[in-house]
Amino acid sequence: MEKLNEALFLLINASEHPNMVALLLAKFLAEYAIFLIPIVLMLGWLRSNDSVRKTLLMATVAGLAGLFINQLIGFIWLHPRPFMVDIGHTLIPHVADSSFPSDHLTMLWAVSFSFICHRQCRSMGMMLTLLGIPMAWARIYLGVHFPFDMVGAAFVASVSVWFVYKGKRWLVEPIYNIATSIHVRLFRPLILRGWVQK
Repeated sequence: MEKLNEALFLLINASEHPNMVALLLAKFLAEYAIFLIPIVLMLGWLRSNDSVRKTLLMATVAGLAGLFINQLIGFIWLHPRPFMVDIGHTLIPHVADSSFPSDHLTMLWAVSFSFICHRQCRSMGMMLTLLGIPMAWARIYLGVHFPFDMVGAAFVASVSVWFVYKGKRWLVEPIYNIATSIHVRLFRPLILRGWVQK
């Protein structure tokens, strides 16, 4: 399996002198596309009703759960990144930690899979899920992940969404009540002006 992983990596990874347009696109997708997640969550929270906010909160908890699972996997089994085993070309700096699974893709897909599970957010979930494909390509292309890291991210994201869905009554509801109370206090002036939903 590791040989297949490396062969697929070398097939996708950039050459020593990559096309500048492809390089710039890959850097944007690999490093900045992930910021769509907090933007979508924050704007959605400020402008949505209770039902959508609960979905946003579940997606947030699923994303954080996914990152926690990744940390546990990395602690138990440290899988080196390509540059740690001197394979391919690395075109962005990255700390030498475990590559499996991809944190970026786990967060993106945990949030997007959560959205897909709820009718009101399904379209956004589909768009974010599709965004994960070029993001995965970019992180392999730039030499910081192997292809199987992305497969692992999809699996962990699915598990975290399932866990949060099953535990929403005892996990999400109490957090939602606290978050709503903080929201009302923090944004009271904007709520009174109608700029932010109560």
